[in-house]
Amino acid sequence: MNKSVFLNIGLISLLLLIGGCASTPGGYSDPRDPMEAYNRKMHGFNQAIDKAILKPLAKGYKVITPEPVDHGITNFFNNLADISSAINNLLQFKLSRAGSDVGRLAMNTTIGLFGFFDVATNMGFPSYKEDFGQTFGYWGDDSSPYLVLPFLGPSTVRDALGLGGEILVNPLVHLDDDYLYAGATVLDFVDTRADLLGAGELLEEAAFDPYLFIRDAYLQRRRNKIFDGHPPPDPGIE
Repeated sequence: MNKSVFLNIGLISLLLLIGGCASTPGGYSDPRDPMEAYNRKMHGFNQAIDKAILKPLAKGYKVITPEPVDHGITNFFNNLADISSAINNLLQFKLSRAGSDVGRLAMNTTIGLFGFFDVATNMGFPSYKEDFGQTFGYWGDDSSPYLVLPFLGPSTVRDALGLGGEILVNPLVHLDDDYLYAGATVLDFVDTRADLLGAGELLEEAAFDPYLFIRDAYLQRRRNKIFDGHPPPDPGIE
């Protein structure tokens, strides 16, 4: 529990810091991004870290990791995410989806060897991946201000607060071995970045303003997920 409490306190402190010092002078055209001055600076910081450290690390990971192992590691962490998804579907009273998540978790953890193999999808159990940010959106907070987090990238104030819930329900955070927890967290981060290598290169070539492209794509995707693919018009867009 110590790790989860510490991470929650750190996250809340970050949000309070942003709220206190990242005010913008006004004149921004998009009301969904009232902290654009701060967000652009954090986006630049994240891009610099990614270029110098994370992207080379992800490329090295791809080179040394056989594709079946890489795929299995992704499946393992996706299986853990089904725990949060089941809880959040219950909190949204989506009982059939929660049942599917529980079924996926049971099959992939047992037959799929702790999630290394995704047997549930082939058996007709779809993956929903609901999270606490979506649950907050379901219960009314569906137009939260955009927020770029250090290292983690695109988010909203709502989704950033939802990370606290994701931490609490992640079984890895409750491991007694701090080194094992840290190693698993780094592996998950690097594996995710490696899976996005192709998309990152395409973005660098295609987007005139990568910040705007990422922001708009993220907000559109999150709103679409909150409303299960049928979002109403966004009041933040005139």
